[in-house]
Amino acid sequence: MNDKSPARAKVIFDQFSHLQEYHKKETRRTFLGQSVRGIGSLALASLLNPDLSEASIGATQLPKWKGVTNPTHFQPKAKRVIHLCMAGGPSHLETLDYKPKLAAMDGRPMPKSFTKGQPIAQLQNNKELKCLGPQYPFARHGQSGQMISTAFPHIGGIADDICIINSLQTEQINHDPAHTFFNTGTGISGRPSMGSWLLYGLGSESSNLPGYVVLISSGGGQDQPIATRQWHSGFLPGQFQGVQFHSAGDPIHYVSNPPGVSMDQQRDVVDAITKLNTIHNQTVEDPEIATRISQYELAFRMQTSVPELTNVSDEPAHIRDLYGAEPGDGSFASNCLLARRLVERGVRFVQLYHRGWDHHGNVKGGIEITSRLVDRASAALITDLKQRGMLDDTLVVWGGEFGRTPMAQGTGRDHHIRGFSMWMAGGGIKGGITYGATDELGYYAVENIVHVHDFHATMLHLLGIDHKKLIYRFQGRDFRLTDVHGNVVNSILA
Repeated sequence: MNDKSPARAKVIFDQFSHLQEYHKKETRRTFLGQSVRGIGSLALASLLNPDLSEASIGATQLPKWKGVTNPTHFQPKAKRVIHLCMAGGPSHLETLDYKPKLAAMDGRPMPKSFTKGQPIAQLQNNKELKCLGPQYPFARHGQSGQMISTAFPHIGGIADDICIINSLQTEQINHDPAHTFFNTGTGISGRPSMGSWLLYGLGSESSNLPGYVVLISSGGGQDQPIATRQWHSGFLPGQFQGVQFHSAGDPIHYVSNPPGVSMDQQRDVVDAITKLNTIHNQTVEDPEIATRISQYELAFRMQTSVPELTNVSDEPAHIRDLYGAEPGDGSFASNCLLARRLVERGVRFVQLYHRGWDHHGNVKGGIEITSRLVDRASAALITDLKQRGMLDDTLVVWGGEFGRTPMAQGTGRDHHIRGFSMWMAGGGIKGGITYGATDELGYYAVENIVHVHDFHATMLHLLGIDHKKLIYRFQGRDFRLTDVHGNVVNSILA
């Protein structure tokens, strides 16, 4: 690109415009399209560059996407969500679910009444399954006296702010399908993620950043791969999918201009591309072209907003120390600090994956390492949001795709879906309580069972959305995040 690029772009634009006019005269769809284009043009104009004149786009600019639930179905308690995803399946028995009976049965045969006919991932061919007692003691924390593993002293320090759920259940026993189920409400790949549903329902408060951002870190156990379709928009328009920020180096590839290219030159190119896409859309009327236009514009604005966002040098030293964050190191701690900065700037949904929880062997040693990487920063995020007055309307979720078996897999634990744990905080959640329970060995959720569908229904409720009314029609069928399932867990609401 050089100083002649604006003139070159104008030549291309004029040639393309002339060609389009020729094709319009030759196509029957032109007549039909012209008659309904008014509304479509207005909708498209809302995604165009605000600096374009009415003459160039043929319509008055409309506000940005505000969501289909505007106003919300009822008064929201949360405005945004931070999902701390402990990818790999953290053991509830070494984190949040205290089981003294399992400790007493360490090394003894697992009663067959628990396991007969039940899905097991890798232990299914073992002739004798043996109990593995909790590898860390538990202690009471806070005024609430919640029982939390001593491997997580910092999370213990926020016990009065969190709601521990010990009765979760899911339906997929292997990592990738289980992530898919937790993110989309189904094991079928290709459906919209929960972050995409939120953007579709509520829109974003940020104009200069994506409404849905994903960050990934690793360490402490086997790193299971995380597929990008976990934050895809599925059959929803592409503008609602998540955007991955890289934890080290440039947060987004090509966010900076090449040497010698000024912002004015880049602005000219974006404007020319926008005009070309607009003319093309007048013929084919494809909603994904509108998405393409909006993403070009967002990418241009991100060239200035992203460097400012990721430059944490303006954070006080005591805040960086609170998280244990070293800027640019790609750690979970740095990602937690970045998550707070993202939600401060209006991002609706931030998802942090930490890929270090797959402990088929040496669960004790694995937990020791992984807890050091996530414990301090997880608690710091709650503390930081609280002292900034943001925790009340920010929902924070901490947990994995499933739990781990009470039975030993050598020195580790296998995948487990019948009962596992997570914690939630802020955004209308009642702090200082433990909800639900597994049986005495931590195998089955037996009290106040919370299915993943119930979690989704509750999350949407806290954001002011009736999960039964957030619907998108696709291929002749109405879809929703919870499908035909899900109940709001009212007992954990403040």
